[in-house]
Amino acid sequence: MNKKINIVSFDVPYPPNYGGAIDVFYKIIALKKLGFKIYLHTFEYGRGEQNELKKHCEKVYYYKRETSLIKLFSKLPFIIKSRANNELIKNLETNTYPILFEGLHTTFPLLNVNFNNRKTIVRAHNIEHKYYYGLAKSERNIFKKLFFISEAIKLKYYEPILNKVSFVLPISPLEQEYFSSKFQSKSKYISAFHQNKEINSLKGIGNFALYHGDLNISDNLKACYFLIKVFAKINYPFIIASSFINKNLLNKIKKHPTISFKKCPNSKELNSLLTNAHINILPTFQNTGIKLKLINALYNGRFCIVNDKMIQNTGLEKLCLISNSEKEFIKRIRILSQKEFTEQDISKRKKILETFNTENSAKQIINFLHC
Repeated sequence: MNKKINIVSFDVPYPPNYGGAIDVFYKIIALKKLGFKIYLHTFEYGRGEQNELKKHCEKVYYYKRETSLIKLFSKLPFIIKSRANNELIKNLETNTYPILFEGLHTTFPLLNVNFNNRKTIVRAHNIEHKYYYGLAKSERNIFKKLFFISEAIKLKYYEPILNKVSFVLPISPLEQEYFSSKFQSKSKYISAFHQNKEINSLKGIGNFALYHGDLNISDNLKACYFLIKVFAKINYPFIIASSFINKNLLNKIKKHPTISFKKCPNSKELNSLLTNAHINILPTFQNTGIKLKLINALYNGRFCIVNDKMIQNTGLEKLCLISNSEKEFIKRIRILSQKEFTEQDISKRKKILETFNTENSAKQIINFLHC
């Protein structure tokens, strides 16, 4: 068995502090643990070159993402056109190892080269055109909204590029249902990769509720504004945590004495908040498969309140409490604030979260490479 693989990442996957980077980085860790030598090709546009990646990869290639506005006028989606790189193609052609493309974003080489002599796999992090339509719905800025709509249309027409690859690996059962209808047996569900190995949830009662997410993303901001309205009507401490500061959101928070913002630049600080919170509260307005922040909350926190769009077809439905309106969230928070998180709750999590074992997921990928 040739234990070598090219991984093409849409972004530098370290530090693993948001969903896509988490899935890529811990996939690298899991494959290396199983004896694979990894040749990482990654686009860099702000996160910088990371020495940590050298510890886990045989070689790391960095490529500049070209984000000039002229790329917007291409027939190709911007997320693909801005990652069109001939140097990447040359480097991929210097060996015959399998190629794992992380996201539709990185698949430009498939337009120009037939990799018929090796296995090619695309990790589907989202159903991209649906994801961008969702962003358009959440976006308030008219120019960004128009960009998201344009991108969604282009992505829908670009998606058949996946007919060229050996396998497509959706990240959730919801997306597996979609991709299997389009690409039949090529589509193989592989659960999300993450850093968690055991349940760290504490028994008892905490004294605050927590929302965490990347505030660069319009759907997360929309969720925050919704939750501010909810907690403005409840006398219960609520913390919004993110590595990014949004000034408009901060101004909203200042009006409410029980609501606060916490900047979390690293996973250690975030995990401390997740563990100490009594309620992790995670609504979303986009049904785009599994959210890694939900997995982290379930491994590290106590009670978790979500809406249908966050939990539907994830396999985690039995571990969360569901609310879909402002009124339902308020009622659920008031009840849970007085309820203890028990050993029985922890045991239930252990049983269900076994299916999100990253080593088993890595073994599945290896089987696809050699079948």
